[in-house]
Amino acid sequence: MAPAATETLDITPDITPGITPDTSVSPSDSGEVSIDTFLTGVYKFQPLSNVRTILVTGGAGFIGSWVTRHLVRQYAETYNVICLDKMDVVASLNNILDLFACPNFRFVHCDLNDQDTILFALQTYHVDCIMHFAASSHVQNSFSDPFTFTRNNVLGTQSLLEAVRSYGKISRFIHVSTDEVYGETNGQMATEASTPMHPTNPYSASKAAAEMYVMAYQKSFGLPAIIVRSNNVYGPCQYPEKIIPRFANLMLKGHKLTLQGNGNNARRFLYGADAADAFDTILHKGEIGEIYNIDSKYEVSNRKVAAMILDLFGHDPVKGFSNMVTWLPDRPFNDNDYAVDGSKLHALGWTQRVDFDNGLAMTVDWYRKNMSTWWHQNA
Repeated sequence: MAPAATETLDITPDITPGITPDTSVSPSDSGEVSIDTFLTGVYKFQPLSNVRTILVTGGAGFIGSWVTRHLVRQYAETYNVICLDKMDVVASLNNILDLFACPNFRFVHCDLNDQDTILFALQTYHVDCIMHFAASSHVQNSFSDPFTFTRNNVLGTQSLLEAVRSYGKISRFIHVSTDEVYGETNGQMATEASTPMHPTNPYSASKAAAEMYVMAYQKSFGLPAIIVRSNNVYGPCQYPEKIIPRFANLMLKGHKLTLQGNGNNARRFLYGADAADAFDTILHKGEIGEIYNIDSKYEVSNRKVAAMILDLFGHDPVKGFSNMVTWLPDRPFNDNDYAVDGSKLHALGWTQRVDFDNGLAMTVDWYRKNMSTWWHQNA
């Protein structure tokens, strides 16, 4: 039996005094407020005729909240946006707190493996489209606790797919995967059509398995799916376990930075606003049945990221590097890089706007202002 609506839907946020969303950008003289005030992208398309209500799973997490904020603000007159999140440690109510005042926003507190509640939410809100971001995503944790990644990423995705199959009224299902399903590329550009999946760690294996379920449901049950594989997204609102917010957190606490292995492993970095615009583009312009890479032209080694953050915190990134960095053993396996070809997405009209130097500076500035309060004791 489905639970009562009062038990699962429209949860009122517990607003802690002194903890508010970032609204550091003031209205201009013209009365217009910069969209950066709300931490969104800039794209806006003609609304889809067959979509009225969009469910975003993991919408209080990092990338999911960027997309949730973007859709709520940019499409206030056309789309209702339902944020579904189980609110684990990496999520934050602050990521979506300002949206509770928006008439086109609703929140559902739910684990993906609670199939009955998911189906109830789909039916209650007459959902037309799903953007599936919810996942365990920190690779380091997948080595010590791989089963959690299977439960959340594989079984959670299948639970969602079963709810969608029972509901039967979804016109678009956007499944958010990762560039890591390709495995390390060693400078060769991975393409959607010709590069096979070759995951090398429990996290990427769980994401590849989830993709396979999406593909199978597409073939067997006509799921109108689009799969997205993105390079590394960074920016404000990311829980401090990934490299950039973790380094910022260490600096703010007066600790040394920690680097694994030799620090030469590289990642391609995409600012949150660019990611929001990419997902908006795929939502409105992507074709059902296709896979899209979201690429970045900024490939940066972990060692370089450390040096840049030292510099932003006033340390000499060259002379002070050895004194400010502690070296740790590497992961059991650490991919060298993830280079993906984003030509298909570029053909839809998306371009990367934020360069890494500026994006990193904006991100560090945001953490200076918000690190101590955004996740409360969890950070």
